[in-house]
Amino acid sequence: MEIKLFYKTQRELADAINKLIDSYWNNEISEPDLVAHLTSLYANNKSKIRKSDDFTSILKQQCGKRRLEVYERILLMTENEK
Repeated sequence: MEIKLFYKTQRELADAINKLIDSYWNNEISEPDLVAHLTSLYANNKSKIRKSDDFTSILKQQCGKRRLEVYERILLMTENEK
């Protein structure tokens, strides 16, 4: 699976997040790969992912609650490691 580091729109970014998490749920990628990809997406696209410590409304609409719960846990886990 090829994931870009930088995305032009929030919808493209949401699609990439969906594909990553769905691939993990379908056992197509490993957990360390999922964490690595999602953290790099966050590091390079912060303004498209969060506004005022919450996910943007586009991401909420496109990704859904379950995927964003997974993403939130990954972000918290990586912040705690620092």
